[in-house]
Amino acid sequence: MTKKLDDNLNVEPLIMEKGKKGRCAYSMPKRDIENFYLNKDLKGSELNLPDLCEIDIVRHYTRLSQLNFGLDTGMYPLGSCTMKYNPKLNEQLLACSGFSKAHPLVPETLSQGALQLIYELEQYLCLITGTDACSLQPSAGAQGELVGMLMICAFHKAKKNVKSKIIIPDTAHGTNPASASLCGLHPVQIKSNKNGILVPETVDKVMDDQTAGIMLTNPNTLGLFEENILEISQIVHSKGGQVYCDGANLNAVMGIVELGKIGVDVLHLNLHKTFSAPHGGGGPGSGPVCVKKHLIPFLPVPRIIKENNTYTFCENFPETIGRIHPFFGNFGVMVKAYAYIRTMGAKYLKKASQLAVLNANYIKECLKEVFYLPYDRPCLHECVFSDKFQAKYKITTLDICKRLMDFGFHPPTVYFPLVVNGAIMIEPTETESKESIDRLIDAFKTIANEAKDNPDILKKAPNTCPVKRLDETKAARQPLLSE
Repeated sequence: MTKKLDDNLNVEPLIMEKGKKGRCAYSMPKRDIENFYLNKDLKGSELNLPDLCEIDIVRHYTRLSQLNFGLDTGMYPLGSCTMKYNPKLNEQLLACSGFSKAHPLVPETLSQGALQLIYELEQYLCLITGTDACSLQPSAGAQGELVGMLMICAFHKAKKNVKSKIIIPDTAHGTNPASASLCGLHPVQIKSNKNGILVPETVDKVMDDQTAGIMLTNPNTLGLFEENILEISQIVHSKGGQVYCDGANLNAVMGIVELGKIGVDVLHLNLHKTFSAPHGGGGPGSGPVCVKKHLIPFLPVPRIIKENNTYTFCENFPETIGRIHPFFGNFGVMVKAYAYIRTMGAKYLKKASQLAVLNANYIKECLKEVFYLPYDRPCLHECVFSDKFQAKYKITTLDICKRLMDFGFHPPTVYFPLVVNGAIMIEPTETESKESIDRLIDAFKTIANEAKDNPDILKKAPNTCPVKRLDETKAARQPLLSE
């Protein structure tokens, strides 16, 4: 565990390996009651916990924290995942005791501030998206997708229309087919055209009376806006279908496009991506759904209603798809998203989208001579390259992005979307300065030169991290959960 990797860095030993018998970090007060064992089988047994003094513990976890990578330490250009810097002000507001100590079982009369925040946040999201109603219950984007599809299925059932299929483009997010399948719908994949977007004729060929609708991602996973969305929506609606939009990439069009006004019936958002709340590490997240008027009856319950300046939960909606989980979503994420929207206002929400698009196009133009660009046209929030130029030197996308770690950057999204072989998906976000983006560009250019002149250094990368390349296949197929 202490194998030396370079002159400055050693792998930190496990905490269990650092203990020395007799060391103590805390002096327990004298016991004034007798021992009581909750489990008699444990009586007299040793738990084999390490004996450590306070300085050992502090240094161990401090070293581990320094090995970690996050947005506070460097750029995180993950395409599609929108890992942008989160203002610390929003964390401070969440820390206010009225929010941080709120309990979901407290009566409504004592939770008016929290209910008002949720209610107003729903109104803001409707205004931003051009929709009529919203539910903040879904805990993440994938659950938002599921809720959206459940409502579409409930809509068709109410009209006594049995549907068995859903159209999903090859540029949609990867979770879309799973969400549809959970609702009993068979995904029908259609291909984008040579420009990376859908054309109405392709949709028209597969849209029939057995099809519930279409699941679009807009902007799509190539970072391109589905510019034919209005015509596509008209085709779907003319044949009785509904248009679901994956709004995970709203940060490219926020304040610019109102998706609900160009044919979208239901869309989910990712508050933990677009509206500031921290993202990654498994959550928490928030994936609210916004709907047009005809889908309001099917929203999950309870819903928050306002009467005489009082906010209450209401479940009296007979066509609802029901509860999504016991409580009302991840409230902490909502507080930070609310603070972000109120701080930015309409003008700067739009500005954030414009800067995200500007940054992505700047990277695209700077790197398209050294990395293959399959769709050489203006992008939105992200750009997608591939390893085609480097393949002749037997260098892959994985080699390129592992080497990027040596330059102090988190790797971008790799091998997605699947429509691009060896994809390298880069999303700079609006929060990165030109200086940090230029450093990323310079690192990529250096790596492109190394691929030609010194490919071995890429094959061995990363060289400066605590561990090098892991056997990811074995880790997935034979996970070691305990010893």
